[in-house]
Amino acid sequence: MNILVIGAGGREHALAWKIKQSPECNDLFVAPGNAGTRALAENLAIGVNDFEALGKAVLDKSIDLVIVGPEEPLVKGIRNYFASNEQLKNVLMVGPDEVGAQLEGSKDFSKAFMVRNNIPTAGSLTVTASNLSEGLDFLKKVEAPYVLKADGLAAGKGVIITSDIKEAEDSLKEMLDGQFGAASSKVLIEEYLHGIELSVFVLTDGKSYMTLPEAKDYKRIGEGDTGPNTGGMGAVSPVSFADETFMKKVEDKVIRPTVGGLQADGIDFIGFLFIGLMNVNGEPYVIEYNVRMGDPETEVVMPRIQSDMLSHLTAAAKGELDKEQLAIKPETATTVVAVAEGYPGSYEKGRKMTGLDQAFKGIVFHAGTAPDGDQVVTNGGRVIASTGLGSDIQSALDQSYENLQSIQWEGMNFRKDIGQDLLSL
Repeated sequence: MNILVIGAGGREHALAWKIKQSPECNDLFVAPGNAGTRALAENLAIGVNDFEALGKAVLDKSIDLVIVGPEEPLVKGIRNYFASNEQLKNVLMVGPDEVGAQLEGSKDFSKAFMVRNNIPTAGSLTVTASNLSEGLDFLKKVEAPYVLKADGLAAGKGVIITSDIKEAEDSLKEMLDGQFGAASSKVLIEEYLHGIELSVFVLTDGKSYMTLPEAKDYKRIGEGDTGPNTGGMGAVSPVSFADETFMKKVEDKVIRPTVGGLQADGIDFIGFLFIGLMNVNGEPYVIEYNVRMGDPETEVVMPRIQSDMLSHLTAAAKGELDKEQLAIKPETATTVVAVAEGYPGSYEKGRKMTGLDQAFKGIVFHAGTAPDGDQVVTNGGRVIASTGLGSDIQSALDQSYENLQSIQWEGMNFRKDIGQDLLSL
């Protein structure tokens, strides 16, 4: 098979790395890709939202299967574009259509879906400029901390959590006034859930589903979970508290009702469901849905999958996932993300990287990198994800951090405490 992975981050590098291992993989392409994907696939200089150019590449390269990595092209309707094109409509694709993608594209849509299908989640109120006073009253009724979420996509930055009621009120007004552009023309106020967060990943063909390894990620820039949120500074899989009892509750109370709810709504959902959960005293509550794999969680999930991921993806795209059997390695995987100086604020690109050829432990997945002749330079805020594998968290972390000692660029920064909270459980 010829495969196209759409995207340019660590998630796409990890997907391409796993797909490349399949005996069914012939030619592999990544659009636009990065310096890491260039080593195992042909990068195509096409933006993730350039549907016309992507469609042309699919035809020119005789692509059999398309895997959509990031959320934006899904929310913008890449599956609908292919389905409406006579030449492209029979190309297999992993990724939901525009309606299914609203599970991530609209917090309001997603919350209404959860409530309708009796999926455990925090109480909430959707606020627009027209019912601002109701929103301000709601804030006074809920207990601190206060959670405000922009309804639409905001590049992982549309969530504000504060214990200060005045700050919450001001933030609500600022968000509705365009702080995150059109994404915050609606704002979801949620009750705060006290517990431990984790991510559960499901591959579904719309009828059957396969639960992939779970993971815990670390969002804040600073050690001890301090400072502003980022796209993710590291991840660990498996998660020690996600035992058989807890995961059975997740399946019964969350995964089955979600897949069933999609079917009941007539949404033909083919792709990944990333379910952000909170473990509240042993009970799973859904924080959010995403309609693609997480990043950096993919960098710990893919190395733990023993079976042929390309076979699973192809079966999902064909509606035949019930024929597949997932096999998971017993090892623990950890990944530590190294970021550019200044991230998640403003940062420079184009800084020369050295030592990548000296990182011999585990796997180094590229995220914000680009080739520059024979050199590799930084090309994003999150630059690389160093993944280690071991018999436990500490041995995997030793690999992750050992690799990072070999790699350098000016202003390189990473957290030193990834996974430490799980060591104490």
